[in-house]
Amino acid sequence: MFGDPPDPSQPTLAPVPGATEQQGLEAGSTIWLWAALGLGTGLVLLMAGVRRLVLGRHWNGPNPFAEDARRPPRPLVTDQEARSGVLKQALSDTPVPERLDAVVIGSGIGGLAVAAILAKAGKRVLVLEQHIKAGGCCHTFGRDDLEFDTGIHYVGQLKKGSFCRVFLDQITEGQLDWAYLGSPIDIMVLEGPSGRRQFPMYSGEKAFVQGLKEKFPDEEAAIDKYMKMVKVAKGTLHMVLLKILPLPVVKLLDKLGVLAFFSPFLRAATQSLGEVLSQLPASQDLKAVLSYIYPTYGAIPKNASFSMHALLINHLLDGAFYPRGGSSEIAFHIIPVIQQAGGAVLTRATVKSVLLDSTGRACGVRVKKDRGLVSIFSPIVISNAGIFHTYEHLLPERARCLPGIQTQLRMVQHGPSALCVFICLRGSKKSLGLEANNCYLYFDSDTDQAMERYLSLSRDKAVAHIPYFFITSASAKDPTWKIRFPDQSTLIMMLPARYEWFEEWQDEPPGKRGSDYEALKNSFIDASISVLMKLHPQLEGKVHNVSVGTPLSHQSFLAAPHGENYGIDHNLNRLQPHVMASMRAQSPIPNLYLTGQDVFTCGFLGALHGALLCSSTILQRNVHLDLLRLQSRISAVLPKRMN
Repeated sequence: MFGDPPDPSQPTLAPVPGATEQQGLEAGSTIWLWAALGLGTGLVLLMAGVRRLVLGRHWNGPNPFAEDARRPPRPLVTDQEARSGVLKQALSDTPVPERLDAVVIGSGIGGLAVAAILAKAGKRVLVLEQHIKAGGCCHTFGRDDLEFDTGIHYVGQLKKGSFCRVFLDQITEGQLDWAYLGSPIDIMVLEGPSGRRQFPMYSGEKAFVQGLKEKFPDEEAAIDKYMKMVKVAKGTLHMVLLKILPLPVVKLLDKLGVLAFFSPFLRAATQSLGEVLSQLPASQDLKAVLSYIYPTYGAIPKNASFSMHALLINHLLDGAFYPRGGSSEIAFHIIPVIQQAGGAVLTRATVKSVLLDSTGRACGVRVKKDRGLVSIFSPIVISNAGIFHTYEHLLPERARCLPGIQTQLRMVQHGPSALCVFICLRGSKKSLGLEANNCYLYFDSDTDQAMERYLSLSRDKAVAHIPYFFITSASAKDPTWKIRFPDQSTLIMMLPARYEWFEEWQDEPPGKRGSDYEALKNSFIDASISVLMKLHPQLEGKVHNVSVGTPLSHQSFLAAPHGENYGIDHNLNRLQPHVMASMRAQSPIPNLYLTGQDVFTCGFLGALHGALLCSSTILQRNVHLDLLRLQSRISAVLPKRMN
C-alpha cells in the first residue's frame, strides 16, 4: 500500500549531520515509518469519516420507510381477468397520469421497486413496459394451459426479518408470500466416464460443509479454507459505499490502494474464482463442485470475480425461497402500491427515445402508441432497460457521444445469453418424482475448458457439446401449483448459447423466422430432452408439449441488445472497484437515472439494491439507512427463533 520499505544498503534519506551512516539510516527509516503511519492513520480516519457521513446522513427527502406498511395478507387471486386488470393495463386503453414526478422505462424488478419506493415517498410515477405483461424477468407466460416463470427460480436471504424480506414486504404491503424450498437447495450432477456422481448442496453452513466433506473426505482442509474465503461477501456494504461516495474520491482511494487494503471484499473482487481455487489443495472435481453455481452470474471461473461468487454462495447458504403463487405475484402486489400514489404501470408501451431539453437534460420519453409516437413529459426519467440499450438505443445521437457515456460503455461488455427449453408434463409433482431443488448438470469437471470449447464451435456442431444444463421446476416449488394446475407439471432446462448463432434472424418477427431457425431450435430441444430422459427416465412418455426461447426471445421481450440474461457481463473487469463505482444510478445525463442489475449486480436481489441506490440518489436521502432502521424495529418484535 505504501510501497516497499527502504533498502538498508540504499538509504533513501541523507544522514543527519554529525551522525554516523548507520544513525542516518536509522533516522531515515524512522522518518519513513512515521510518515507511513501518519498516512495510514489519516486514511483510516478518512474512511471512518466517509462511512459515518454516508450511513449517518439523512439529507432532505421524505422517508419512504417511516412506517411499517404491512397489512393482513389477502387470499391468492387466481382469476385471470382480475390479474390481467393489474398486469396487462395497456397504454392504448389507459390514460397517462397527469403531473408526473418520474417515468420509469421497464417493469422488471429494478423498475417496479424504484417506482414503489418513490410512490411511498409521495411521488407519482409512471412505469412503461414494452411487453404485453408487466414484470420483466418476474413475469410468467402460458403454454398449453400451464404456467412458466422466466427468471425467478429461487431467491435467498428472505427469512422473516431479513433486510431484503423487510424491503419486499414494504413495497408489496406484506401481500407477497414466500415458500421455503427445504434442503438440499441444489444438486450438482457430474456426468463422466466413470458414471454419474451427485453432490447435494444443503442449506445451513454446517450442513453445507458436512455435505461437501462427506463427498470429499480427503480434502477437508481445502473445504475449510474455501468457507473462510467466501466470508468476504460480508463486505457487500463496501460496494454500496463505492456508489455513494463522490467518484473522484473513489478513484483517488483506489489509485492509492486504500480500497483493497481496507476491504477484503474489494480485494477479492480483483481476483478470479479460478485463481482463488488454484490456491486450494483441491482436486479438479472438488474445484468443479465449489464453482458449480457460476451459471447464475454467467462468468466461467477463470473470468469470474471471486467476490461475485462469494456473494452467491452466501446468498443461498441459509436456504432459498420461491414466491407462493408463482413469480408473477411479485409485480401483481407491487403495482397497487404505485397506483395508490397516483401512478400507473402500463404495458404495450415501447419507449423509442429519451427526450432531452435544450440544455441536455432528460425531460421525458417518446413512446410507441398504436401506430404512432407520443411524448410523455416528466422531470425525472429512470431506465431499467440496461446501460447498453439506454445509452446506445434510447439517447439522441448528440448525447451518445458525450465523454461520460462513452467512458462507461468502454468499461463493460454485453453479458452472456442462454437458451431455455420449456417442458409441459402430465402428472403431479409426487407421481413424477420432481423435487423443489434445482439441478446443475455438468459433463466435464474442467468447466472453463468445456465452456470455451463449446462457445468456439459453430451452432451446428455446438449442440453435441453442451457443457451444462440448469434444470428447475416451478411446479415442484410452488405450494399452490397443485390447486391451480392439478395433475400437471413443468420443467425448464437452461443451457448456454451464443447470440451470434441466432443473430441472422434478429430482424424477422417471432413465428416467421423460417425453417432453418426452427431446425436449429429443434436440434437443441432434441439434445435437451435426450439428456433429461437419461437423468429422469420416469418422465418417458409424460412430455406433451415443448417450446424453446432463444437469445432472440430475450432480445424481443426484454429489449436485451444481445439477448443478455444478466445485463452487462459480470466478468472480472466488471467487479473492479473503479468500474463498480462508475456504474451508478446518476447517469452522465442530468435527470436521467439508472436502476436494476447494471447499477449493482445481477439477479433479483442485485436489481433490488440497484433500485435502493437509484431512489436514494433521486430523493437525496439514505434509503438504505431508512430501511435498516425499519428492519430493526420489525425484528425487535419477531419471535426469538426468527431473529
